[in-house]
Amino acid sequence: MSIGNTMSSSGMTVRSPSKASQQQHGRDFEDVELGSSNSNVTGGRRMLKAKDSNIVELTPLVVNNADGSKSASGSLSPSGSGDAGSSNTMKSVIASAMYSGCSVGMVLVNKSLASSYNHLIQGDLNILLVVFQAVAAVICVEFSKKMGWVDYPTFNVRTAQLWAPVNLLFCGMLFTGMASLEHNSVPMVTVFKNITNIMTTIGDCILYGATVEWLVMAAFGIMLAGAVMAAQNDADVTQTGLFWMLANCLCTSGYVLYLKFATKSVKLSKFGMVFYNNVLCTLFLFPVSVMNGEFGTFL
Repeated sequence: MSIGNTMSSSGMTVRSPSKASQQQHGRDFEDVELGSSNSNVTGGRRMLKAKDSNIVELTPLVVNNADGSKSASGSLSPSGSGDAGSSNTMKSVIASAMYSGCSVGMVLVNKSLASSYNHLIQGDLNILLVVFQAVAAVICVEFSKKMGWVDYPTFNVRTAQLWAPVNLLFCGMLFTGMASLEHNSVPMVTVFKNITNIMTTIGDCILYGATVEWLVMAAFGIMLAGAVMAAQNDADVTQTGLFWMLANCLCTSGYVLYLKFATKSVKLSKFGMVFYNNVLCTLFLFPVSVMNGEFGTFL
């Protein structure tokens, strides 16, 4: 018996069987095809129905992938969905671990850089350090683009002009973060970073009407309590350190909240944001590092 390979877009199509296929083992059969309005399934589902029995459902022939490509169904058992769920969970765990590692490493490296040269020069090189980091970030994303790992549009002056207000807050966030690490201990910086997360969440609720679940609020409380306990033996804060830390909280919250508004008019991918942020950061801060003597001191 042959099963038809056409499907109506409205749902079910019942095709009349040929005379040769109407009798098999003394029983009458019908060819039935069920269409599906679900965009994730094409080709329909094949049904074989005995007139005196229940319908036996076979697996879809073709499945649409998330990237728009199509692949044939490789298994008749539902275990494939479990494997996909396990794979997604593993990817999430790996991504979270890499993000945490990079965040911790960045704080420790910046702390080391911001305090390692104090005995060598008078003043600081905080702005120049931010410029070096921005240049390194641009080199990394450009290399990744050349290798075909990521993709984003080439530099456009109009896009840069629209993105400039966001980048000013980005520059302020980087500079005040470096300055706060110079004048505060890492545990105290951690405490204020958790306060920044709470400030950002409150701002999101006020400006954009976001809602916060109780579990999220409980997580914030646990993180803040843990950071305070970790810093209780190292709670020496100078007025200069407190100033830079509060400035970093405001710049970071302002950047995140304004970014949510700016992305509605300027459409950039995540790597496009990285590219424009660091290119503009270099253009804004390098002249400042030259004028205040940091670049000359470094040379």
